Amino acid sequence: MHRGIHVAALPPDVLRFTDEFAGIPVLRLAPAAIRFAPDVVLHMIAMGQQDAEAAMTTFAGRAGRIVALSSGDVYRAYGRFVGTEPGKLEPTPLNEEAPLRERLFPYRESAPSQEDLKYWYDKILVERAVRSRSELPGTILRLPKVYGPEENAELATVYGFRHHPQWRWTHGHVQNVAKAIALAVCDPRAANNVFNVGEAYTPTMAERLSRLPDRDVALASEDAKNFAQDIAYDTSKIRRELGFSEDIDEVDAMADCVRR
Repeated sequence: MHRGIHVAALPPDVLRFTDEFAGIPVLRLAPAAIRFAPDVVLHMIAMGQQDAEAAMTTFAGRAGRIVALSSGDVYRAYGRFVGTEPGKLEPTPLNEEAPLRERLFPYRESAPSQEDLKYWYDKILVERAVRSRSELPGTILRLPKVYGPEENAELATVYGFRHHPQWRWTHGHVQNVAKAIALAVCDPRAANNVFNVGEAYTPTMAERLSRLPDRDVALASEDAKNFAQDIAYDTSKIRRELGFSEDIDEVDAMADCVRR
């Protein structure tokens, strides 16, 4: 279900629902999508409490379960990194039981208005909503920094931090991340569960750059960042419980990305 503005190439037997209200935030669902009564709902763009609760209310009793995409910015370590939550460094890699942020709305201070996504965005609230109804079991996937041919293709999230050679930030090639999402949708063992998604080992920026050609990419903003705090995830759970493994080697994928 989408607005129909960008139409991806999909197999001919895929049934599409288009609705002008299918943009962020999705607060109402197309009647045809509700009547479809899916076995599993995959919500790609739940960004806050209202849109997550709208999906839960709509599909409770109509769908078998729901899978929602979250982010590693839910972890308290992220708050330590961006300076919103004082305290000692969080140990990494972060597994799914690592503490979450205590302060909500991590980007609100930079929002130009209350209608802006940054004002009301918080994946912690998405996760709470998705796990709130026993009649609609929820699965949470905490994604890494995704890269690939169409997004972050220049690897600015690597080259931009070259002045912090020891810092770690978990990445994932879009094809590998898509495979993890598909596993969570297709495998009923994912129900009522939370999984980190990303590479098996998170290298330092120096390790990444040692395998990549030199490129002139602008440095990332460093305002109030604490680069002693890594944002590295433990992704062993989805590998162990759902049998995830990469289709594309992450080291080779990064090198291929910058050679395109």
